[in-house]
Amino acid sequence: MAQRLATEYVKTCLQLTEADMLKFFQMFVDHQVTLQVKVLENGNQEVVFQDGEGQEIALSFEKKSGLYECTGSCRLSNTLLANLMRKAVSEFKGSAKVNRIYPSYTMVYYYERGTVVKIEEIKGTLLTIIYEHKDTIGLMQMMFQKREVEQEIEMIHDQINHLLDLRNMLQEREEHQQIDIRLNELTHRLFVLEA
Repeated sequence: MAQRLATEYVKTCLQLTEADMLKFFQMFVDHQVTLQVKVLENGNQEVVFQDGEGQEIALSFEKKSGLYECTGSCRLSNTLLANLMRKAVSEFKGSAKVNRIYPSYTMVYYYERGTVVKIEEIKGTLLTIIYEHKDTIGLMQMMFQKREVEQEIEMIHDQINHLLDLRNMLQEREEHQQIDIRLNELTHRLFVLEA
């Protein structure tokens, strides 16, 4: 198995409550990672996580509407910090683009709401999609709720019935021809929609 050179968190976004912030900090402390927290005058926080090998992550948390929002990037060569960041993104329902860099290729993971939704492998200029989440149930629900075709069919049936009633009432041959042309158009459209 190839040795990972680095893990790069790009476009990482976490939104944490105060209680979540404490859990987030504790997750790193539990794995012997030291942290330094600097609280700024506006309530924002800058946090630096350091492992025993000199590797560190510097993250800024901006206070917005009662939540601490962390957006940013970091590059890690230490697997402990990389795994803790992965666990944090997953547990706290974050979103991120994560590049796992190997000597001859890069694996790109896309997280949304804490879940991997896409994995790509990049070798030179060749990009291969390894995994992509498809919300089949959501798509089926959307299709089920989409009743535009059924509504148009219903409307055409009403128009055809109205034109047939009108044709029976009128005696003029020219009016019959115009109604027949319109009936022909409507039945063709109905055939297309029901097919």
